[in-house]
Amino acid sequence: SCSSSSLLDGILFEKLGTPAAVICTEPFIRSAENMSVAHGFKSYHFAVMPHPIGSTDTKTLNQWADDVFDEVASLLTAPQGSD
Repeated sequence: SCSSSSLLDGILFEKLGTPAAVICTEPFIRSAENMSVAHGFKSYHFAVMPHPIGSTDTKTLNQWADDVFDEVASLLTAPQGSD
């Protein structure tokens, strides 16, 4: 899924020393968690938004983005280490 691929991108950026903030949608939480374990980040933190994205109206998407904004900012200012 796109969410687990995005999570892998985030992990690779973190391994290179570049902070990343990954946003995953609810149905793909388990896939993202499994991806993080497979790549040595057992507790990689990511933000979660509702699903679906593609067929959701702009007003709702803007609200969802507002809802995760603080968490995304936190992920970018607190780099994650592998565990």
